[in-house]
Amino acid sequence: MRVLLNDGMDEEGLEVFKAAGIEADTRKRDIGKLVDEIGGFDGLVVRSATKVTRDVIEAGVKGNLIIIGRAGVGYDNVDVSAASEYGIVVKYAPHGNTNATAELAIALMLSVSRNTPQAHSSLVNGIWRKKEFQGRELSHKTLGIIGCGRVGQRLSQLVIGFDMEVIGYDPVKDPDSRINYTGSIDDVLGRADYVSIHAAGNGRPIIGEREINMMKPGAYLINASRGQNIDEKALYDALSEGKIAGAALDVYSEEPAKEGGGFANKLRELPNVVMTPHLGASTDEAQRKTSREMADAIVAYLRGDYGNAINVGETVQEEKRPTYPIVMHHLDVPGAFQQISAVLAGNGINIRENPSRRIGNGSADSYVTTVYLVHQIPEPHVLKALEALPIVRRARSPGMANYSP
Repeated sequence: MRVLLNDGMDEEGLEVFKAAGIEADTRKRDIGKLVDEIGGFDGLVVRSATKVTRDVIEAGVKGNLIIIGRAGVGYDNVDVSAASEYGIVVKYAPHGNTNATAELAIALMLSVSRNTPQAHSSLVNGIWRKKEFQGRELSHKTLGIIGCGRVGQRLSQLVIGFDMEVIGYDPVKDPDSRINYTGSIDDVLGRADYVSIHAAGNGRPIIGEREINMMKPGAYLINASRGQNIDEKALYDALSEGKIAGAALDVYSEEPAKEGGGFANKLRELPNVVMTPHLGASTDEAQRKTSREMADAIVAYLRGDYGNAINVGETVQEEKRPTYPIVMHHLDVPGAFQQISAVLAGNGINIRENPSRRIGNGSADSYVTTVYLVHQIPEPHVLKALEALPIVRRARSPGMANYSP
């Protein structure tokens, strides 16, 4: 198997591929070359830089492509609809960046509150100024988190030392969280001294002119999630007019396609804005954890594991279609599954999944135990027909009406 790591990968991930006998290519392709060459790879792994478009996917399925990996928590740069259309599984690595992003959110909060970058710039330019950089402490303030998933939860834990009250909004509530959930985003905006966004978003702003007008005049807005989550024009106007105290951003509606690219965002003109160039996952630790998680997920897929999949259920149960088990003890010989499948198909029964494991000491006449999950109720006559096969020793359906042998 060959995997193209078009945005590179940390050595830990490369070692996972090497141990699994998978050839990893880390040479960067531009979009034109990627379309030309992707068919020669079984897997494609990207970070945020490479856009996996429909053209890339269609070129890949004409060749060997079977899986796409997004090394990180977001997958806006992958055309998941096109991948699903062509039967390509998309996996991601959502856990490796969690702590790094949460820590950056705190760094942004501190920086914008204490005017740290502005003070640093003044000293670098040879000017000693203090009065204009007087700031505000985080302690005993209210932090409002919009999007209380992995990063939001971690952030709520990290600010314990600041004695901050933490409120938040998320459609899914974690009962073990230290976040005090509110009924709406509006509640968060009206009460918080700091609003930190950690929602995946849907390509449209979560925070626009209306939402900014609901914030306290002395509040700060933090965004280390998705650039599209904030209406940047509305934020520019609000900051220019002093409607809120400041903003600190790590992501933007438009970002350069490559390192060293130009950045023309108007928000950089404002003195009450702190900006970083999408550094949420840019730590040594996050790079290692994410690369290993992504490589493990790719290797696991080859063993029938759908963990970390975006466009398919990780388990049959997640599909929410009724299934019925048939537990069988049968010989582990060529053609066994074909014979069993023929009996089931002949009785109008569709097989959804059939995980199988060898049982016993692995002798020449080895047996396996196989659990067939099927979509139709296995009637007694079906079980009897299965046991009539010379390869089958026993067939039962737990919870169903079994025949009397």
